[in-house]
Amino acid sequence: MTRYDLTHPLTDGMPVYPGDPAVSVSPAATMAADGYRVTGLALSTHSGTHVDAPSHLLADGRGLDAYDVGTFAMDAHLVGVEAGPREAITPDALPADDSADVVVLRTGFDAHWGTPRYRDHPYLAPETADALAERGQHVALDAASPDPSPPTGDADGEPEGYPAHRALFEAGLLVFENLRGLDALPSRFRLTASPLRVEGDGAPVRAVAVVED
Repeated sequence: MTRYDLTHPLTDGMPVYPGDPAVSVSPAATMAADGYRVTGLALSTHSGTHVDAPSHLLADGRGLDAYDVGTFAMDAHLVGVEAGPREAITPDALPADDSADVVVLRTGFDAHWGTPRYRDHPYLAPETADALAERGQHVALDAASPDPSPPTGDADGEPEGYPAHRALFEAGLLVFENLRGLDALPSRFRLTASPLRVEGDGAPVRAVAVVED
């Protein structure tokens, strides 16, 4: 089997969602001064490649601690998204096979990581999120959000707020954001995306695709 790392590195000053705390990675002890190395790390629960739990937006939503560790090892179905910048991903993009634990959306916007264009990714139409919620499938994507990212600009028909997040969260489902390197993957694979063990609304993950040779 072959493993593919789908995770953006955590680096000092890396891109964050508008309004989120900055990421800081800096030396706290050095070999030259202290004889050993310790690195200070400051970040939010939604930094880099991460998972959103329902408590992110729902007052009574489940936190990550409510999910069994096995939840984060999933059968995945990869879908290539043909929607353009700030266009809605409609239900006809979803795979007919609904047996996968997670639908992974390849938008190609990981190529724009660290640039303003990264915020112009496609997003789930509300009815698409509703369909996934009914099917009980988690969502993962190589973009910042399944909802439009700010600033929303003048795009016609963009939903306000976070309807895709809410539809999925109300069904107890998880959202994995900011994946990378999906181009090398087949349509079916095993995805592991284990978060840091925090009782929170989200956490960084190490996302890895496992592909049978």
